[in-house]
Amino acid sequence: MDALSNLLDGFGTALTPMNIVWVVVGALLGTAVGVLPGLGSAMAVALLLPVTFTLEPTSALIMFAGVYFGGLFGDSISGILMNTPGNSTAIAGTFEGHRMAKNGRAPQALATSAIGAFIGGIIATTLVVFFAPTLADLATNFGPAEYFALAVFAFIATSAVVSDSVLKGLSALLIGLTLAVIGIDGPSGASRFTFEVPALFDGISVVVITVAMLALGEVIFIASKIGKPDDTTLIPSKGRPFLSKAEFREAMPAWLRGTAFGVPFGVIPAGGAEVPSFLAYGTERRLDRRSKNPMFGKGAIRGVAGPEAAGNSTAGTAMGALLALGLPTSATAAILLAAFQQYGIQPGPLLFERNGEVVWALLASLFVGMVVLLILNLPFAPLWAQLLKIPKNYLYAGITVFASLGVYAVSASIVDLIAMLGLGIIGFMLRRFGIPLAPVLIAVILGPLAEDSLRRALAVSEGDVSVLVGSGITVVLYTLMVIAVVISIVTKVRSRAKVDF
Repeated sequence: MDALSNLLDGFGTALTPMNIVWVVVGALLGTAVGVLPGLGSAMAVALLLPVTFTLEPTSALIMFAGVYFGGLFGDSISGILMNTPGNSTAIAGTFEGHRMAKNGRAPQALATSAIGAFIGGIIATTLVVFFAPTLADLATNFGPAEYFALAVFAFIATSAVVSDSVLKGLSALLIGLTLAVIGIDGPSGASRFTFEVPALFDGISVVVITVAMLALGEVIFIASKIGKPDDTTLIPSKGRPFLSKAEFREAMPAWLRGTAFGVPFGVIPAGGAEVPSFLAYGTERRLDRRSKNPMFGKGAIRGVAGPEAAGNSTAGTAMGALLALGLPTSATAAILLAAFQQYGIQPGPLLFERNGEVVWALLASLFVGMVVLLILNLPFAPLWAQLLKIPKNYLYAGITVFASLGVYAVSASIVDLIAMLGLGIIGFMLRRFGIPLAPVLIAVILGPLAEDSLRRALAVSEGDVSVLVGSGITVVLYTLMVIAVVISIVTKVRSRAKVDF
């Protein structure tokens, strides 16, 4: 009851006219920056951090609540409409979301994303308010062996599920792991695949790889088809900014499953929402294969609903981990930590006692911000979808320009632009030969985590490999991985048998 009364006091602060204005401004600015290819939600928070210097702490943090979730929705807008997610957390929802857009269902895809973000965020934030200590305890159970098992589970499950061919899935995984190891090896100091180019000593940025594979690869692929009989200059868009009852019923289970994936990951410092969003995507794809009318690959609404809910529920509980433990579990949360510190506020166990008024106002503003985003973005879905009416030659030229500017803005490096071009060609080749992109991207994102966790686990155990299966969490993860692979193989064998029959 104390939590409920404190939250009501927080709403009293958050719902003052001026603070509502700051939430709306933050939501609009976060969405506007997040929608630009290559920038994303983390960049939105970083760019807007100086804007808040003149505000008092409560108003500034309330504005950041709007920026935080607005940036996440902006990431999804650019991914769905232009196949260029603003952040790696929006990658999984892009696969089916962009297919929906190409089929003329962009407003419905954006509506699915907005409602999924709302449901996932509301549930996660509610859990943070009432169960923050329990969620924090979950994070303490993860050591190096558990992180390694988690990464391996994501690798194998994604590779086995998202591709019609296990060989193609593993090939894509190998490409991603190769990209992930480029740079200086921390423990040994040796350079790996850098070709003595100093700009590559820090590796290739995830932003560069994501933009190149998804955006530039798509541009080259579309360019290769322009002028052919199946080419259309405009992508039709049906302007219904809401879901039908049938679509809502189809999406609801996926929203709830995605939320269930995302909630626990928000308190685990595994790099953000990439793992739960890909796991949610893989789960929905696996369930779709059992249905009478499989839709994945054609624009499946569940392929958008699950990952979007997972991403935003992760963001919600990540805020809880930041407030209760002072533990930033993603890049965006790390920037928010800097925002707290600039006002002399240190997140951690004593935060609720020392700065309770600010904290509860911030938690209340998260609820307000998600409602504001839903109200703003559902009516604007058809307006965003009008981007698809731009002729392809202008649209994809613009995507290339914005993608290049986004990549160059990360480190002002010409080498990054050259790498983007080379990786864009690889992305085109993957599309050309039907090799999935998801395993490449999940390997790039989680490869460093897997390598570091493996080394730390073996160092602590003095080379005893049994430490990798020495806890209940690792056993459960490896068991689930084996089950997922077996189910995937059995499903594919049965589907081929039906075709042959």
